[in-house]
Amino acid sequence: MDNIDLSKYQLRTDLAIETLDKETNKGIKTNEEVIDNIKISTIDVLESDFINKKIGRYLTIEFDDITDSNNKDKVKNIFSDQLRNFIKYMNINDKASCLIVGLGNDLSTPDSLGPLSIDKIIVTKHLFSLGEVSSGFRNVSAISPGVMGTTGIETSDLIIGIVNSTKPDFVIIIDALASSSLSRINKTIQITNTGIHPGSGVGNSRGEISKETLNIPVIAIGIPTVVDAVTIVSDTINFMEKQVSYHKKIINKPKHKLVLPHTVNYKSETNDLNETDKTNLMGIIGTLEESEVKQLIYEVLSPLGYNLMVTPKEIDFLIEKLSDIIALGLNNALHRQNNLS
Repeated sequence: MDNIDLSKYQLRTDLAIETLDKETNKGIKTNEEVIDNIKISTIDVLESDFINKKIGRYLTIEFDDITDSNNKDKVKNIFSDQLRNFIKYMNINDKASCLIVGLGNDLSTPDSLGPLSIDKIIVTKHLFSLGEVSSGFRNVSAISPGVMGTTGIETSDLIIGIVNSTKPDFVIIIDALASSSLSRINKTIQITNTGIHPGSGVGNSRGEISKETLNIPVIAIGIPTVVDAVTIVSDTINFMEKQVSYHKKIINKPKHKLVLPHTVNYKSETNDLNETDKTNLMGIIGTLEESEVKQLIYEVLSPLGYNLMVTPKEIDFLIEKLSDIIALGLNNALHRQNNLS
């Protein structure tokens, strides 16, 4: 079989933590902790030569379920605490004014995280102009600029104009992202000080919004809400291998024969198949590394236009919950005397 040049096929992900899964740890510092079963990872990119991300800090919060009100409150509180610490890390004081920008299209549910969050933000800039603000509240303004397809204006140009006019001390950007892992869809929050490219998650990258373009600190907050077909196919292959590996391990254990197959969470199982097992199961594909499988599927689907962007069927319900977490977490982090539930 001829060798296939896969280098030109780049997979879509906005999450730094997923880049680490495929790259060396050179040029970065990482730290992990778990609070109430919620994993918090801090990645400091020191040299961009070794990872396809800008130099800066990337903080990732990973969780399992927000449909339960208790879990939702736990995620909101941890997000709020982590954001408050992130603001301190950037040396932004409690009196610094903030502009919050909700990127996205409110007519497209997976892309409506930003606009929905903006609707729930406590804005105070107009009150500061009147001199009628209680102690503990920060000067906060908010805007949802829409998308270039409806405004005809580059989103970054709109933000630059607003920043130049209103002169906030720092900007917080909220946007929906894309992931290269099914397990992280609607279950991950990324906070970074490196800015954002609107639309990059769906391959429609617009002008950058960052400290370099706005000349003030920028914090980008994102949640992956879509995944492409390449990821779905490659993750399915990975789950198949884990399923076969699991049954291979328990086949001679009588007590496990009583376990119903549909009750086993193969995602949490380890893949212990050897090269021969993988080849017998998947043929030539079984000999490839995970990244090579993804790149090969990308090469097959993209020319046909079948590398679709997909979101869960319950996205309406989830996006409402996620926007609550982002907005309430922001309100608590920015306004010291405003601890909302």
